[in-house]
Formats: sequence, structure tokens, C-alpha cells
Amino acid sequence: MANVLIAPSVLSADFANLERDVKMINSSKADWFHIDIMDGVFVPNISFGFPVMQAINKHAAKPLDVHLMIVNPEKYIQTFKDSGAANISVHYEACTHLHRTIYQIKDVGCKAGIAINPHTPIHLLKDVIKDIDLVCMMSVNPGFGGQKFIEHTYQKVRDLKQLIQENNANVLIEIDGGVNEVTGPKLVQAGADVLVAGNYVFSAKDPVATIEQLKNI
Repeated sequence: MANVLIAPSVLSADFANLERDVKMINSSKADWFHIDIMDGVFVPNISFGFPVMQAINKHAAKPLDVHLMIVNPEKYIQTFKDSGAANISVHYEACTHLHRTIYQIKDVGCKAGIAINPHTPIHLLKDVIKDIDLVCMMSVNPGFGGQKFIEHTYQKVRDLKQLIQENNANVLIEIDGGVNEVTGPKLVQAGADVLVAGNYVFSAKDPVATIEQLKNI
């Protein structure tokens, strides 16, 4: 149907066997590593910081797609770049000076993404849509893996696709949360370009085959 990009979420990996799981993603048809950074302030959970990300980067053979679920992300952009980030997505809801943060990300040589929570309307991205490379649309409330997919996401994807086309922008639509064999095809049909999958990949009996199944949507 489409050349969809697959970004397994390392948050769902086995942290006692992180190198093994990173090498599994390397050997799969996945395109990116999705790295969720949580600070316990912006979202009610804490994930991992720079040492773990640097350890992942040491073994990763594919780009690191970093999703910052943190307050004051502008303080850490250079350090995330230095830790291996290829893409950096910051939350619309966490940035007071969004344009400044976008250009800060671009100035360090990374692709710039905006992440939005499920309740954040698409039209709020109108003023930045031509300045970014990626929109990371949350299809669950951020903070924890394994949550129930929010059905309204399909319409939001269609609305975002329309906004991108109306502005002649070159922006990828990434969906994060609740992606599986049922939601994946519908998301791609609605206009999604990148699917983030965590539990669905890492709890599968054969994660490599599961990634390939998503890739072939």
C-alpha cells in the first residue's frame, strides 16, 4: 500500500538484554529506533537518560528517532544530538517558544519534529508546518506503553495530511501508541508515514517477523 517506515520503541525492549534487542532491530526491516525520553514531570513516568541512549547508539545501525516527553527540552538539544539523535521531536505542549526550539534542533543538524498529545488540535500546527520535518502524533496519552488506541486518531491523521498538502510542506506523519496489525493498515490508509510500535513488537514470539509484517502494510 505504501512505503511505511517502522520505528520500534526501545522503551519496550528488555533492558537486561538491551544489546541483544538493539541487534535484533538492526537485523530486522525496521527503519529507525524510537527513543522515548520521559522526565516524570511532563508525563507521569521516567524512562531513561543519556547513558542508556548512548549505549543504544553504540550498537544501533539505524537512525535514532528521539521523542522528548520532557519540560524545557531546549536545554538538552545539543546533548541529545551528541548522544546519537538523528531526529528530535519536542512536544507542542512543552515549548513556550516553539519556533526557537525547532531551529535549535535544525542548527545542531537533526531533523525537527513536533509531538502532539491526543487532545491537541491539528490546526495549532499551522504556523510551524513548513518549518518541521515530522509530526509525532500520540494515539495514546503519553507516559506508558501498552495503552488502548484512541480511535479519533484516524481523523486527526487525515486532517494533518490535508494541512501538509495545503501548505505544500514536506512533513512525515508518525503515529506513536497502540500500533498493531489492526490499527497499522488503517493508519497508513489515513496518511501515516511512520509507525512506532513497542509492546506489539517486543512481546511478539518473533519480533523480526512482526516488524516485517508492519513494513509490508
